[in-house]
Amino acid sequence: MFDRFIPPKRILMGPGPTNVPESVLSALGAPTVGHLDPSFMTLMDEIKVMLQTVFNTQNQLTMPISAPGSAGMESCFVNLVEPGDEVLVGVNGVFGGRMVENVRRLGGKAIVVESPWGQAITPQQIATALDQHPKVKIVAFVHAETSTGVLSDAEGICKEAQSRSLLTIVDMVTSLAGVEVNVDDWGIDAAYSGSQKCLACVPGLSPVTFSDKAIEVIKNRKTEVTSWFLDKTLVMAYWGNNAERGGARSYHHTAPVNALYALHESLRLLLNEGLTASWTRHRNAHLALVAGIESMGLNMLVDIEHRLPQLNTIKVPANINEAQVRNDLLQEQGLEIGAGLGSLAGKVWRIGLMGPNATIERVTICLDHFSQALAKQGFDIDINKASTQARKMHSSLQ
Repeated sequence: MFDRFIPPKRILMGPGPTNVPESVLSALGAPTVGHLDPSFMTLMDEIKVMLQTVFNTQNQLTMPISAPGSAGMESCFVNLVEPGDEVLVGVNGVFGGRMVENVRRLGGKAIVVESPWGQAITPQQIATALDQHPKVKIVAFVHAETSTGVLSDAEGICKEAQSRSLLTIVDMVTSLAGVEVNVDDWGIDAAYSGSQKCLACVPGLSPVTFSDKAIEVIKNRKTEVTSWFLDKTLVMAYWGNNAERGGARSYHHTAPVNALYALHESLRLLLNEGLTASWTRHRNAHLALVAGIESMGLNMLVDIEHRLPQLNTIKVPANINEAQVRNDLLQEQGLEIGAGLGSLAGKVWRIGLMGPNATIERVTICLDHFSQALAKQGFDIDINKASTQARKMHSSLQ
């Protein structure tokens, strides 16, 4: 016999997932209804409108995929890339690399524009590469690179693509709700995100949005979409326009009903706060954290103009066991922070300020425990200084 699983209580300040508000968890536990129940259809309509608001778009094909952000990524590529297509991909971390892998597996040709990890992909890099590769069909890049904490200029990059009438695919997994996102004004054709980051929902859903231009490309493909489940020509009948024209929704798959209850509640909370207020809250928490980190004598990986507020990457000082710091925080304080990935493994910590953790209260808790973990390894530090500096910075921003 197995006992009921009771998870430990954690403060999740890594790269995601983040802690989930109580009302969202409560929504998750509401009675399940059928995925074609009229009441659930109403919920779907409301989720669609709320996601359009959060993405800042009028795109009719805006919906949550019943799978995590990686499936959102794959849905964009599998629908828009055909064998032989040239796709320009900006790579400055793990998730840009995954874009390249998607292109390769679909039989496309990935033309890679690279920046060192910790640096942004720039519009100038994209423009130069496009001048050299006139047959490119799609420009793809990561807006907020979770592996490094870098924020690239999505508006500038998309304007370069737009000026050549090219499609764009943008990874917004970590940026959505944490920094400004404007799909329509920036000219983004396909974007995807994740429920477990700044939306502060449970993991397992991937909001996506496709422009009318992208939909026309999908409808006029020369080859069949290689994934049945992610084929937007099929799922449109469930989430798409036919219901708005008075037609019944067509069965496509059994949607994760309870998870969508939770997403609806998380979006409701976000929109009640206001998008601009959410962006400001994440930025202010970030500035407070950085003030505390720098007062400890530690250095940030990313230059100030490209720092992602909700994912902060801190260089590990010499003679400090970074894994032991993370283990002490988790086991002794119930606080999770992230490790470096790829070429940054063992060299950085990643501290997430997402959703309910983007507050001065959580920042100071993190800094206090982080200071103690460093002092335990003999790092010369005033344990109370970091949180004091963070509060001063945060107060100055109000």
